[in-house]
Amino acid sequence: MLRLLKALPFTLAIAALSIVATSCSSSGTKARFVNAIQDTDQYGGGNLDVEVNGVKQFTGVPFGNAASTYTNISSGNDTFEGLESPADTTTVFTDSTSLSGGTEYTLVATGFATGANGNSVVFLSFSDDNTAPNDGFVNFRVINASPNSPSSGVDIWIYPTPQLLPAPPPAPMIPSLAYQSASRYITVPYNSDVQGFTVFVNTAGGGQIFHVNVPVSGGLNSASICTLVLEDYENGSSMSSAPALLNDLNCAN
Repeated sequence: MLRLLKALPFTLAIAALSIVATSCSSSGTKARFVNAIQDTDQYGGGNLDVEVNGVKQFTGVPFGNAASTYTNISSGNDTFEGLESPADTTTVFTDSTSLSGGTEYTLVATGFATGANGNSVVFLSFSDDNTAPNDGFVNFRVINASPNSPSSGVDIWIYPTPQLLPAPPPAPMIPSLAYQSASRYITVPYNSDVQGFTVFVNTAGGGQIFHVNVPVSGGLNSASICTLVLEDYENGSSMSSAPALLNDLNCAN
């Protein structure tokens, strides 16, 4: 009995350490960064370094069809500073946002650098759900980061390639997606023709803006997750027909 009583405090100490370790590991936050600031001639050709709370976390992220990988950052209220890369002497934007522990995020800088003073840059954060759907299905999500998006937003359909958008089109799968917003995840069956999917983007209630093919590397025995980020043409005045395609899971880029 005496031996048991002596062992009890040690056991409790181990349990307490376990609780603390679990709490610390669950509070971690991961984020990736998308550079959608289209007037690249205003910030040295379009690459950005991003510091989080004064520490560089994202390096040389270009404008266009690319994103950084996920990286660990602190949860809570974080300050983000975008710097013209690689010199890191010119601030393109500064903003802050609150991030929850144990969550993955897609961070998007859009708007305009406007002479690299950052006054017109919009900094957005969207929580990600990287839980795989059932095998044989694809989860799609769309983020509208196009400053020249129609004021009414955009309607979006996702069909297996080579299926065309019917005329007149049915109700959109993603209706009236406004600038600076993200859709929910849309689940569709894997295309058994192995040709990926065609994403149709129309002005909300109006005509087609563009359509684009999205290759998917998953299959009937696997699951896929794809995020598309609608952007402007580089130094242009309209929405680009080449959105950024983020490979969340088995989504070819």
